[in-house]
Amino acid sequence: LARLGNLSALVLCMDVGFSMSNSGPGQELAFEQAKRVIQKFIQRQVFAESKDELGLVLFGTDHTKNPLAEDGQYQNISIYRHLMMPDFELLEEIEHQLQPGSQHADWLDALVVCMDLLQKETVGKKYERLNIALLTDLNTLACADQLDVIIGNLKKAGITLQFFLPFPVDADAEGDGGGDGAGPQNPPPGGKGLSREQKQGLEMVKQVMTSLDDEDGLDEVHTFSEAVKKLSIFKPIERRPMAWPCQLTIGSSLSIRIIGYKAVCEEKFKKSWAVVEAESHQKDDVKRETVFCLNDDNETEVEKEKTIQGFQYGSDIVPFSKVDQEQMKYKSDGKSFAVLGFTKQETIHRHHFMGNQVLKVFAPKDDEHAGVALSSLIHALDRLKMVAIVRYVYDRRSNPQVGAAFPCIKQKYECLLYVQLPYMEDLRQFTFPSLENNKKFSPSEAQLSAVDALISSMMLVKEGEDGEKEDIFKVNSIPNPQFQRLFQCLHHRCVNPGTPLPPVEPWLKRMLDCPQAVSACCYDFLKEMKRCFPVKEVLQKKEQKTRKKSPESDINFLHAACDSVHNQQDLYNTCVLLLQVGSVNPAKDFHTLIQQKTISFEQACEQLTHRIEQLLGNRRTEYYMKTITCVQAFREQATGIFRNSGVFLPKVCTNMNADALTLISKDEVESSSVSKQEANQVLKVPSPFSWFLMANQLVSPVKLKHW
Repeated sequence: LARLGNLSALVLCMDVGFSMSNSGPGQELAFEQAKRVIQKFIQRQVFAESKDELGLVLFGTDHTKNPLAEDGQYQNISIYRHLMMPDFELLEEIEHQLQPGSQHADWLDALVVCMDLLQKETVGKKYERLNIALLTDLNTLACADQLDVIIGNLKKAGITLQFFLPFPVDADAEGDGGGDGAGPQNPPPGGKGLSREQKQGLEMVKQVMTSLDDEDGLDEVHTFSEAVKKLSIFKPIERRPMAWPCQLTIGSSLSIRIIGYKAVCEEKFKKSWAVVEAESHQKDDVKRETVFCLNDDNETEVEKEKTIQGFQYGSDIVPFSKVDQEQMKYKSDGKSFAVLGFTKQETIHRHHFMGNQVLKVFAPKDDEHAGVALSSLIHALDRLKMVAIVRYVYDRRSNPQVGAAFPCIKQKYECLLYVQLPYMEDLRQFTFPSLENNKKFSPSEAQLSAVDALISSMMLVKEGEDGEKEDIFKVNSIPNPQFQRLFQCLHHRCVNPGTPLPPVEPWLKRMLDCPQAVSACCYDFLKEMKRCFPVKEVLQKKEQKTRKKSPESDINFLHAACDSVHNQQDLYNTCVLLLQVGSVNPAKDFHTLIQQKTISFEQACEQLTHRIEQLLGNRRTEYYMKTITCVQAFREQATGIFRNSGVFLPKVCTNMNADALTLISKDEVESSSVSKQEANQVLKVPSPFSWFLMANQLVSPVKLKHW
């Protein structure tokens, strides 16, 4: 037999008969409740990427479709879907095609059809579990003649059974139909309590479930509303425990066999987004090609083999080939869990825990010597309140980590808990002024008491009746809102294309709110906090009304703002000493060098010219813009020091002649106001006026458009 791991085979058996689509005034149809239960269950299976196989049988249908329908038996029962993995197609069919029927069918007959389906379609396979979930209102007559035979076959085949009803299993026959307060019930139309058929059916359900399990059989009978509430939370993707065998080493002579398992690991959603064609929604209809081109006017194509990686520092790029990358990688001997030493537990601070996992380290079950050695280490660490500092390497391709291994002793097992610790670069060192020495921020005794009382009232741990502490807000039972919202939207888009996405479900919002018990308890203390820490509204002074601003006043305001900025810049320049023009902000560095006079004006100009040549060599818009800023810096400084720069200016102009860098003439751009003769005149006379013309036109829209 082919054993399919821990997989299960499940058949959902749903009543779609006449009684399921009839209810009292103001009550939701039992059919709709049962349909929602099935939808929620299949959603969970699909998004959890479950490999379990699922079938669907309907009874009360207007037609019959099952292999046992002979001689008028097993009528109005249809196999809607044979055993297979659930998918979005099934969700769409249930949403749009599953409709109530107008007939009645025996739910015990439907149970027999489900048993037959499970037995025939699991031949040659070995499943971990076979299960049938039956959803009905029990409002049809059921023949109990073969009830004992059915119970015996269920036990023989190892099939478990679950019932989902619109009322609880302990509903009082003389009451109002029962109710668990969790949602709408479904008493028969026009009357109160359970109908005669429902009373008989409920007794048969109790007999079946207690026969299968004397103690907990009735725990497998659920209400629709209770099931919807539990199934609303999408279950996480199932992960098999992956063993990590290694050797725990202490020094060079002591080695202990160990096996590690991930106990806590951040769950990240599997990135399954794909680019598809908008019309066909097919991935194969879209082909992606990556082309490498030079950043030149012709966009010359370059073969991928002729490209290498480069690490960019500002405008400088350090080439790094694949050979360099391979040589740079850390080379290790493979897996490692080596103890570097021991330290007190109090020296390992909680805020130093990092990484995305916690590793539990055990000894192999089949190695008694390793178990004794590791147990001795764990108990010694626990008794001395110490931890082991460990060098951890997952495999030969991984970078090493340094972490702490804490002793963990439970009633059923004992192990080491490994947590990664930070390196020096991972720590952020901040220094803040003390609040204790500032009387302005010192709280009064009344304020301290109010805060203490508020904290005590908001404790999320309470003592139970037996004296043990209980968590009110169980973090480990809260689902990830990101996953829940994503699955909700994906399901809606699948079955309702083109419609707006639904809002976040209320139960998910409530899960992240403060517990009601805590909110009620801290209400009075919050009022006391409000009294002890009064908040006063600070009114802004109204601006004085002035006359209408003129363009001249706006210009004066800008000049004043610029003067303020320059004053702040002067303060900065007095604190920072620069020695060269950098690549990040060369114009700013050039201004600072001139003001500080740490080097000569000629040297500063030469450095800025070198940076301009580097920027222009990159042939990218952001570097051209930075070049314009550099030319502006030349112009600003040249007006005051040009008479002392006779050596440098001819040299720059020579470079301009060699590159034919002139003003843009009318022959090149029609919107230019400079003739060809005027443009060439700039290269002949190296005067401050020529530089002014060049810089002024460089920053104009004409030049920008030309570039």
